[in-house]
Amino acid sequence: MGSGVYGIGVSALKVAQAGISVTTHNIANANTPGYSRQEILQSAAQPQSSGSGFFGQGADVVAVRRIYNDFIGAQLTEAQTRSSNLNTQFDLATQVSNLLGDANGGLSATLQDFFSAANAVANAPESVAARQAMIGSGQSLSNRLQTLDTRMTEIRDGLNGQISNSVTLINSYAKQISALNDTIVRAQAQTGQSQTPNDLLDQRDQLVNQLSQEIRVTSIKQPDGSLDVFIGNGQSLVLGNRNATLQAAPSLTDQTALEVVYVNNNSVSRIQQNALQGGNLGGYLAFRNDVLDPAQNALGRIAIGVADTFNQQHQQGVDLNGALGGTFFNVGSPQVVANSNNVGNATLSASISGSGALTGADYDLRFDGSSYTLFNVATNAALQSFTPAQLATPQGVNGTGVTLQLAAGSVSDVAGDSYRIRPTANGARDFTLALTDPARIAAANPVRGNTSLANLGNATIDQPVVTSGLPLDANLQQPVTISFTSATTFDVTGTGAGLPLTGVAYTAGADISFNGWTTKISGAPVAGDTFTVSANSNAATDGGNMLKLAQLQTANTLANGTTSYQGAYGQLIAQVGSQTRELDVTSQAQASMLAQISKSQQSESGVNLDEEAANLLKYQQAYQAAAKAMAISQAMFDSLLQLGG
Repeated sequence: MGSGVYGIGVSALKVAQAGISVTTHNIANANTPGYSRQEILQSAAQPQSSGSGFFGQGADVVAVRRIYNDFIGAQLTEAQTRSSNLNTQFDLATQVSNLLGDANGGLSATLQDFFSAANAVANAPESVAARQAMIGSGQSLSNRLQTLDTRMTEIRDGLNGQISNSVTLINSYAKQISALNDTIVRAQAQTGQSQTPNDLLDQRDQLVNQLSQEIRVTSIKQPDGSLDVFIGNGQSLVLGNRNATLQAAPSLTDQTALEVVYVNNNSVSRIQQNALQGGNLGGYLAFRNDVLDPAQNALGRIAIGVADTFNQQHQQGVDLNGALGGTFFNVGSPQVVANSNNVGNATLSASISGSGALTGADYDLRFDGSSYTLFNVATNAALQSFTPAQLATPQGVNGTGVTLQLAAGSVSDVAGDSYRIRPTANGARDFTLALTDPARIAAANPVRGNTSLANLGNATIDQPVVTSGLPLDANLQQPVTISFTSATTFDVTGTGAGLPLTGVAYTAGADISFNGWTTKISGAPVAGDTFTVSANSNAATDGGNMLKLAQLQTANTLANGTTSYQGAYGQLIAQVGSQTRELDVTSQAQASMLAQISKSQQSESGVNLDEEAANLLKYQQAYQAAAKAMAISQAMFDSLLQLGG
């Protein structure tokens, strides 16, 4: 009986010692990231039968259990990947929002200064100082647009480095997880799957958590103890002890932007970028696609709109030398990039047919073997289709403000070839001042209406307004004479389409149009009265065209005549600001959710030092009691020996 008590004491001593060891291990790892507390599982040893009944034989340590909840762990991983994604997007969007909304560094103040200078020239067209100030303001406008575009390009280039770093981290985590898989499988195989290497499991789960901060992942545990990890649309990142890798490679449609490609068994395949959601990497890609590129396109649309509409009106005036106005601003051209995987080598060009119709969207032109179809990149909606024969000549695309054409003599495309068209991406970058000579500012109207001093009636003529677009009518400045043959009829002589005319019925205040201009005669003329429309000989003191140029500031010239330059810029600020605010709110909400889930996870798996101190005391007392039992057993055995002597 004494030896039985001694054996039971030894088993109790071992259990208590195991408890102290595990408890001490918990205390040592209280601050170890990803550590899950452990506890021993013990059971009663097989009892021994006797005539008096079954006597217990002590206790055995069955296993060391890891306190970990898979369901909460999965929640924590998902919350972490969403929080990292939203925080990344918010931080980047804040940069763009602050850039555009800066009262001093934004575009609004510079636009206002430029049009204030235009108004000054309209009020004093003969002032060289006012004209020089307008040139300076035009240069400032160009500089500001280019500065804003350059800053956004810098942010875009910076994303390439961040994407590369994120891909490097993902590959590192994947490699470590696959290595741990191998170690865990080997360790469990040695125990016949009955015991689990808890600390290795913690390390692996911590790596998965860190991986989820870079990209959204899903994981599946296998019976052998390994963990398979998947990304995107189900691409395997880790399978057992093998891992695939990701690479950052230039986009097929934009060599300046890095995308993520999948490499497995030396085979490279493209991944849909919008499938790489969650984590920092998903945040970088989503920010570029949803915030940065649309903002840069919108800024480019404004720049192209300003240059195009201002140029058109400026070319309808005359400068101090009496010459028709030229180009005031240089305007950017659409960016067209052939897909790097194209088999054919046809050349596509694009031009802007109407700045007012530009939307700021990007487009893909795809060839299916028989026809070309234009798709909106953001929505993937088909807009319009063309045959190769049609695209051999310029073809306008409805609702886009863009004209497309395949270069003559280029080799045809093959099915699957495509082109990326970005009509406004370079608009702000390529916005420059074309005019530097103050005398060449076309502030005056090109034609002027004159009333003969010999007229006897009281009829008057309005100053003509140029109504034709570009190119202007070649006869715009040719003299045209209106001679009344009676109070109700007149003849028209001069050079131009439909001239001369005789016996034209006169209606007071009705439009009279020739050679791209329109005027009105009001009042009561008499036979013999004459009026002349001819080239403006008072260009130095006439600011009529500059007044029209100044009025462009508030005219609805963009978005199909629904908004002005300032209005479009205000919409851009509001759009980016709204996106930033939404990211701010959702990121804070997600951070709160992450904290709650983390707290829940820690309450179950985390180490509570107070609890561990109590456990340590409990096992210490058990150890001391077991030792006392062994001492009693020894004393009993000694007593038997003494009786035998």
